[in-house]
Amino acid sequence: MPAEGLSDSAALLRPVRGFANYTPRALKSAAYPIRGIWYFLRHPEFYPLFVSRLLPLSIISFLVYFILFAFAFLPQFLFLLIFHGRAGAVINTTVLVLGEGLVVIQGLFEGFFVDECRVDIFDATLINHGLTDLIAPQRVLFLDAPNAVRMLGKPTTRAEYQPWSLIQIIELIVFLPLNLVPYVGTIAFIMITGSRLGKLSHHRWYKLRGLDKKEMKKELKKRRWEYLWFGTAAMVLELIPILSFFFLLTSTAGAAMWAAKMEEQSRIRVGRPIAREGNTHNADAAEEGPVYHDDPV
Repeated sequence: MPAEGLSDSAALLRPVRGFANYTPRALKSAAYPIRGIWYFLRHPEFYPLFVSRLLPLSIISFLVYFILFAFAFLPQFLFLLIFHGRAGAVINTTVLVLGEGLVVIQGLFEGFFVDECRVDIFDATLINHGLTDLIAPQRVLFLDAPNAVRMLGKPTTRAEYQPWSLIQIIELIVFLPLNLVPYVGTIAFIMITGSRLGKLSHHRWYKLRGLDKKEMKKELKKRRWEYLWFGTAAMVLELIPILSFFFLLTSTAGAAMWAAKMEEQSRIRVGRPIAREGNTHNADAAEEGPVYHDDPV
């Protein structure tokens, strides 16, 4: 009897332990896109990447959303009003139109104009966390430069933050109708598309480590729960009009911070130290790489 009682207690506690395990992991991973905003703002060397490359695209994205809300919002709202209450129709139509705008923006701009900028943000953040040795084999580095962004030279291997594919755009279109489902449809749309977004957030890190497809798949499976919540948080930020390109960069910084933390933990286990942030530039290292020349243009 006592043994049976202990067994019953263990069975009852199992869901509680599962909740206690999964909840902190979800909250921790979902926090990184938010932490990336603060990290980006604290590093002024990132600002020119946004202003010079993405600010014009942000203006174009504003025009895309303006046209969609001006001409597509009302018809879709009236249609959804048949199945939802007024409040539900407003919320679902808003997310639906934002998703449509995201499809247009991703299809036209993101894969071709934004990815290079995201690679720079990701690599610079890793350098700031003492992981210069991870970046050095993959691109030219000016080790005597004043900051991590200025250190970045041309990549010597293929560099992409996340691979652009037509399938990704098609999936986004396919899942858009979920917003027609009352109550749970919008949440399901954000989480399903966010899950894919999360899985792609460390593509660059896996490539820097030299992982093949099989090894990448294993890593993705191991962190499937965490990537779901990281991607969901990042997806919510990306749906914010006008600021979506800005949040693309801040979420990239957050992904790099997360990767740096995991890299640090894995190196501690094997006894490999990592330099602290801010200690990545020194005279001895500068002798090993090309000399940095400031370009005033």
